[in-house]
Amino acid sequence: SLGEAFRRYRRTDVWASKAPRTREDWLRGWKHIKPIFGDCNPRTVSLEDISAWRKAIEETVSLREAHRCLKIWRAMWKVAAALGYCVRDADPSLGVRNRAAPGRSATWTEGEVVRLYKRAYRDGYHGLAAVIGVAWATQLSPGDVRTIRASQLARNSTGAVFFTARGKTGTPVGGALTDRALAALEAYIAGLGAELHGEAYIFRNRSGAPYSSDTLGDDFRDVRRLVFGDREQRTLADFRRSGAVEAIAGGAKAEELAHAMGNTLSASNALFATYVPVNQATLRSVLEARRRGRSKLR
Repeated sequence: SLGEAFRRYRRTDVWASKAPRTREDWLRGWKHIKPIFGDCNPRTVSLEDISAWRKAIEETVSLREAHRCLKIWRAMWKVAAALGYCVRDADPSLGVRNRAAPGRSATWTEGEVVRLYKRAYRDGYHGLAAVIGVAWATQLSPGDVRTIRASQLARNSTGAVFFTARGKTGTPVGGALTDRALAALEAYIAGLGAELHGEAYIFRNRSGAPYSSDTLGDDFRDVRRLVFGDREQRTLADFRRSGAVEAIAGGAKAEELAHAMGNTLSASNALFATYVPVNQATLRSVLEARRRGRSKLR
């Protein structure tokens, strides 16, 4: 069965070597695959089955989730084929168009983020408040912020910086903290009542457990609803785009922004990353550009 193939795959070194965020994506897709196809011989699954399954996810969850799940199905089919459960080129999903959701364009303003932070803190979501402050200042993705450990905070005379690696790609990336974000972080850590050792996760939910993808998203939606109402759909991930808009408006160079964000906004990012390691000067340059851009956008 497909479930047996996936169980075998999860016991391999190949699975163990995947980035944590990648494994999360697979398991998220598997939650939709398992109830319908988990106990099936993959050779018996038809194009009609896959088409109906994908449509159901699109209608009951979202187009974005349907697109994600079909991508995971296709990757899982290749694994099952490699393990001898099916034929690689006979994947019935290849006859189904995997339409993607339009790219997001939503942004936040600094004032809106301050309102989110204050409401989160007042309502006892202290870990979330710290995440909001750090995510806004650093432009790190929510997944990268929530997995930051105490040892990844570097300080010197110019300020404080987090250095980490992108959860999905392993690309080295860093984020400079503003004075306001650093103050929020220090207040949060002081309120924990315990010393955080080097490998301890910094950001925790109200129960004291490190934030997971689900609990961080749930808490953010709760606070967002309290501040902006039920119709607000912008996400914590949109902070990243908002920072990029500010930095571009403030004159940040493409390679500086791409390097700070750990992505490929700059066409020369691969060479740039090879020869110029992530450093505080680059991060501070982007932070200053964001301040200039924020003034222009007001």
